This record gives sequence, structure tokens and C-alpha cells, in this order.
Amino acid sequence: MKRTTLSLIAGATALAAVTGFAALTAPDGTAAPEAKATTRLPVERAGLVCPVPSTSEVAETLYTSYTPTGTGSGSAAGKAEPPTALLRTAAGAKPSGGTGKTGRTPKASKAPATVTAPGKPVTAEADGASVPALTGSATGALAPGWTVQQTTVVPAGGARGLLGLGCGVPDTDFWFPAASTAKDRQDYVHLTNPDDTAAVADIELYGPEGLLKSQFTEGIPVPARSTVPVLLSTLTSEAGRKDVTVHVTTRSGRVGAAVAVADDKLGSDWIAPAADPASSAVLPGIPADATSVRLVAFAPGEDDADLKVQLVTASGTIVPAGAGSLHVKSGMTAAADLPDLTRGAVGSLLLTPSDPKKPTPVVAALQVVRGKGANTEIAFIPATAAVSARATVADNRAKGSTLSLTAPGAEARVKVTASAGSAGGTPVSRTVTVKAGTTTVLTDLVPGGLKGSYALTVEPLSGGKVHAARTLALPEDGVPMFTVQTFVDDRGTVEVPSAHQDLGVLD
Repeated sequence: MKRTTLSLIAGATALAAVTGFAALTAPDGTAAPEAKATTRLPVERAGLVCPVPSTSEVAETLYTSYTPTGTGSGSAAGKAEPPTALLRTAAGAKPSGGTGKTGRTPKASKAPATVTAPGKPVTAEADGASVPALTGSATGALAPGWTVQQTTVVPAGGARGLLGLGCGVPDTDFWFPAASTAKDRQDYVHLTNPDDTAAVADIELYGPEGLLKSQFTEGIPVPARSTVPVLLSTLTSEAGRKDVTVHVTTRSGRVGAAVAVADDKLGSDWIAPAADPASSAVLPGIPADATSVRLVAFAPGEDDADLKVQLVTASGTIVPAGAGSLHVKSGMTAAADLPDLTRGAVGSLLLTPSDPKKPTPVVAALQVVRGKGANTEIAFIPATAAVSARATVADNRAKGSTLSLTAPGAEARVKVTASAGSAGGTPVSRTVTVKAGTTTVLTDLVPGGLKGSYALTVEPLSGGKVHAARTLALPEDGVPMFTVQTFVDDRGTVEVPSAHQDLGVLD
């Protein structure tokens, strides 16, 4: 991969200090007064964090930064600032006492080449094991819907695979089903603090028998503007658990969180946070040629969950043979293998209460494997909420990108836009109708005259709820490398007092 300065991660904006809030002001610059009625306006500032992409010397990472068109902002054109690299904590450092010795501060990037308008992705490349965690913000017209995709190829070694992750919004509560402390797995939870004050985090691990006996998991300090990778197997004396649910919370401050998985036999990828606990869950975009699919679920409440398991296909919703239900005990992780699940067609998994009168919140994720023997690759699909207004996944390629749209309830209409390419091309849009209880797959929506990579944006138009995922397949040396990213609503707007209410006060 060509080496380019990290400053190009600016993309739609440069990566800079995250503030992570949505701000709005009145036209004269004063704060808008409170009022009972509200309206939605574009956010004026958005923040993201990207974890350390890899510890492999042969890793090749591509960052793609993008802001979709179509949502104006009250500010002038967006502002780009110099990128900021976070301090890096020594890999594998245990969170005991301090958080381990902090590595050197990476050298500052050169002044970035930035984009001044939404609609075109910008990319940056970084190779090797010294790439730091990054933090950034977007302002003005570049803030609504800003996204950064981090895609890493590791062609050889213990972390071999394609690792994809949408850089996350800092928060205080995260769920990660499908993690593991097994001997053949190296699972690290990355805690990244973008702020100028320290954060304090707790990590809870739940196995099939409940909460694992843990040490050094409470009150983990995450220093200001730093990142802490924590190897899960070092946190408990009950190592060797195949199925583990990880719960990350903060006592103070906020962090970005993601779990990096490296399996000695199957490959590697990221586990992104699952949707908040809910009585129903949709896990979209299971590849058609998946050779192994494993469902992992956890019930965080006081009641057990009895789930009905269904596969949503292009022709309708069916019950997988021999795997139509799953019982999840309260406070425990349950798992089920789903053999021959897709049978040559892309599908999505739907979890609902077996008894609609007894809804019980759960969190869930899928571990998916493609290939056989030595040529395998692993990826993870967390349960994801429906797209409420708009969502984008960047870094799509002319070949290898598959978009899955699932309408588990009523029929739905959505607008799907393929952006201009990062190096050229004309954006295209399509209105897609997803029939009730089906999954629709798109592989041919590509910008005209595409050069480089592009972004896919989904916007609901009418009808029922739609859940979406993008699969990126980049086979290498006979290994079917792939990664799956779900579409998470981009929080491009925020509720504010309506103008007519403000004027009414003056009367």
C-alpha cells in the first residue's frame, strides 16, 4: 500500500480534538431560548475516535472520511483543523495501578489537504504497527453525518485478515457480545479517551454461567487524550471461555470502545458495539457463502429471555432448521451454532420474543466465518437499530461491496446514494422498495466513472423500519477476506426550540 501522511484523514474534515457534542446557536450568535415546541436542525459539531488499527508490521490501513450531502448547516462551510494523534499505551498492558507505560507521542502530521464541501470521500493510507489512535471533529456544513471508516489489511501472521470499523462516537456505555477469552483468541478491548480530562472505566465479563471472576476490571483509568488496549484473558481467572459478553461503562468521562479480535485459525476483525438492549434484534447482512455462523446473546435484566430465531431472506422470513429458538438466562451469555444458515443467499437474522407478551431485553452479535481449512476469515455482525433518518458507510470498492437492506416488519422505501469516488466519479441514487419480511441486496450501485472508493448512504422514505449492513470482500492469496459494517444512524440533526415559539415570547 502506498504510504501517505495521516493528515489526509481529514477527509470531510481533518482529525482534530473531539468535543463530541451537537451545538446550535441563534443567527446573532446567542444561545437559542428554551421553548416547548421543537424542530430538528443540523448539528454544528461532531466528534469521532479511531482505535489503533493493528500491531502488525505488515498492516496496511486506509482511512476514508466522508460527509453526505443533503443536510445544510446553520454555519458557514465546515472547518478543517490539523489532525491529532493520541498517545499509545503499550500493547497488552494490564490496568492495574496505573494503565501501563505509555508509548512515545507520534510525530505530528503535516498540514492536511482538506475538503471544503460534503459529497466526496477523502482517503489516507498508513502502514505498519506504529499507527496511533486518532481523534477528530467536524464543524459547520461538514458535521451532519460525518463518518470515518478504518479498513486494515493484514496479509500474514497471527492477525491475518481484513479488519473494518466505523470510527466511533465517544460514549459511556457499550455492549460487545461474541468476544472470547479462549486460548486461540486474542481479544483486546480498546478504550480511547479523546478529551483533556481523564476517564475512569469499568469492564464486566459474562460467560455461560454468568459474571466471570475478574481482577483489575473496576476503576480503569484512561488518561486524557490516550488509548488503553486491555487483553480480556488477563482480566479473569476463568480464561478459556469461548463465548463472552463484554460490558464497558464509565464512572467519569467518556471513551470510544471497540474489541479487536485475532483468532489463530480463523482470522481477525473488529467487534463494534451492539445496539442497546431491546426485546427484538436484527443482525443484517450475513454473507451468502458463510461456512459458519454463531449467534451469541446476553440478557442483562432480571428475567430470562426466550427468543424466536428467524432468517430474513430475499423471498421471506423462515425458521432455520434445528435452530428456531434460543433460551438466554438472566445475566448469562448463550450461544448457538447455525449450520448451513444462508445456503447461498444473503440473509439477516431476526430475534423476537417467543411469547410477545413477555418481552425481555437482550444484546446480540454474530460470529461469521467464510472459507474452509487454512483459508478462512472471520467477521462479526452486531445487532443494529433501524436507520431512523440517515446512515452512511464509507470505503466501498467497485468490486466486493454488498449492501443488505432488511425490513423485518412492514414494507419500506429507502433512498440509497453512492457518492462520488475519492479520486473521481459521479454520484448516483436509487429508490429501493424492500418488501415486508425480506432482505434486499444491492451490488451494482456504483458511481459513474468511479475512481478510488466511495460511500453508501441510506435514507428511509416511507413505510416500515429498515436495518442495513455493508459487506466488503477483498480476497487475498486464496483467503476470502471480508468485513461487515452495520449502518448506524448518523445523528446529523438535533432537536431545538422552534422559531415560531421564540417569536411568540416576544409578543
